[in-house]
Amino acid sequence: MKIFTKIFISIFFVGYIKFAPGTWASIASILIIFPIIKFSLLSSEAIIFIFLILSFISILIINFYSKLTSSHDSRHIVIDEFLGIFSIFIFYDLILIYNDFITLILIFLLFRLFDIFKLFPANYIDKNFKNGYGVILDDIVAGVYTILTMIILNVAI
Repeated sequence: MKIFTKIFISIFFVGYIKFAPGTWASIASILIIFPIIKFSLLSSEAIIFIFLILSFISILIINFYSKLTSSHDSRHIVIDEFLGIFSIFIFYDLILIYNDFITLILIFLLFRLFDIFKLFPANYIDKNFKNGYGVILDDIVAGVYTILTMIILNVAI
């Protein structure tokens, strides 16, 4: 169970990269999720269902890992970046700007910006929820801010 937990929370050990694991996890997440969305490999309903199931499982496994390692939001935990990026891709058709390349670059840059600076309510969640919910929700908020920013950019362009 320990090895599965490490593989899952670190997205196949991406979270164990010493320099900027969250950034690498964001890149890996885009590389994993984009082809599924771009080539319509799953229906919208299936994508949302998978997102919800992964979120639920992630909360449980993050809580287990945190108890196992006596830590909170370890830098090895990057499944939250995956879920934050995943939440953005659910709305990919609404946020597509010019072409896929520009859109993917903007997703990456905006998500990392919002994830690092943790605007309200992400900062509140990060400070006050010391469990799997807090670890995941601040990245979901970063995803929502990314979605809203890209929708605004789409309207402005």
